[in-house]
Amino acid sequence: MTSRPPEAELEASFEQLCATVPANVGMAIARPDRTYALGRWSTGAAWSTIKVPLAIAALRNDSSGAHDLADLVVKAITESDNRASQDLWSRLGEPAKAAQRVQAVISESGDTTTVVESRRVRQGFTAFGQTQWTLERQARFAQRLPTIADAAAVIDQMHQLTVDHRWGLAAKDIAAKAGWGPGVQGDYLVRQFGIVPTQSGQWGVALAADAHDGVFETGVEVVNALADWLVSHLAGLARC
Repeated sequence: MTSRPPEAELEASFEQLCATVPANVGMAIARPDRTYALGRWSTGAAWSTIKVPLAIAALRNDSSGAHDLADLVVKAITESDNRASQDLWSRLGEPAKAAQRVQAVISESGDTTTVVESRRVRQGFTAFGQTQWTLERQARFAQRLPTIADAAAVIDQMHQLTVDHRWGLAAKDIAAKAGWGPGVQGDYLVRQFGIVPTQSGQWGVALAADAHDGVFETGVEVVNALADWLVSHLAGLARC
């Protein structure tokens, strides 16, 4: 009997996981040599994951030496504070200019396709949080994040998330940032990306769970399950 190749076995294992969770899920893994995706969810609103390139843009465009900038970055990343993030955004200029500056950070990962949103597409939510960011592009951003100028301080804060935000990849001591928000059809998206250290170098990983019941906590539970699956299959993923 011929055994299945490692990639086919991993895909089958991930499909088994998909069948047990109450959400539409996806995962993207960016290694130094390749990027690939699992699951059916592939793209949607970035929500607060966009605060990572936003914080980097704010740090590199601080010409006034504002004394409170570092505190705003800490709050934006470790607490996912929206007020602090909006303040960082406003310091980048009018919306179109701010979007351009955040987009420039993302493009340094090799992603020249993602367009940072400058308009308030949905009332009550930030413009930048509605940026459409695919899991594969986000995973590549995470994998290359350590090479991006002015990213070191932000990565450090991704290791220092507050207790309420230490779930999924962050619960496994991985530098991570999550984002979440309601869909328009009763669903609720929870997504997260992180820099995963492995024996073959640093990988970028992006996870997403679009909870069917529209409940944030359900999405978090599913992201926890995705992170567990990832860590338990790192050896197999390295062979693909």
